[in-house]
Amino acid sequence: MTSRRLSQAIAEGAGISLLFELDDPAAVPAEGLEAGGVVLRGTSLHSGISVLPVLAYCPTPDEAAALGADAVVVEASTDEEELVAFADRAAELGLELVVRADDEDDVSRVLDSIDPEIFLLAGRVDDDTEVGQLEKLLSLLPDVPAGKLAIAELSDATRADIEELERAGVDAVVVSGDLDELSGDAVPDV
Repeated sequence: MTSRRLSQAIAEGAGISLLFELDDPAAVPAEGLEAGGVVLRGTSLHSGISVLPVLAYCPTPDEAAALGADAVVVEASTDEEELVAFADRAAELGLELVVRADDEDDVSRVLDSIDPEIFLLAGRVDDDTEVGQLEKLLSLLPDVPAGKLAIAELSDATRADIEELERAGVDAVVVSGDLDELSGDAVPDV
């Protein structure tokens, strides 16, 4: 299998990269997938997207590798010992590690343990607050050190949200929906 580095695809792109979340990889037109990469949640990799970087949400790096993924997500809230073991196993398998963080404490704790290159900022919001998910994501961005990549997890993003994330310095965003509408006039190169 050819190595497809998620970090390289995101960093080389002009502007913000779109990572399209797929339920059924066979259902998405190939030209739409040229936007950046794809995100899988417990599904099998379709041969039609094999040239793109694949980020998998899987319980273990071994499951992500079996899917043909290039990167795997781990929750920042994972026990420190398990987090280190997860990171070590991902490295053994040649997978990039993407740490999903919900708040500032998550980012700080993870940096003390494993120092990942890529953060997935989830920005989970409480029901009793008036702060929206976009605002929460933007408030997490300053906690990601310079030189690290920041991906926003905002699957219901609008084009305006994506533009605001790009202006703030987010490197990529996980989206679902109409890729042409979300990317504007043209699908961005990555």
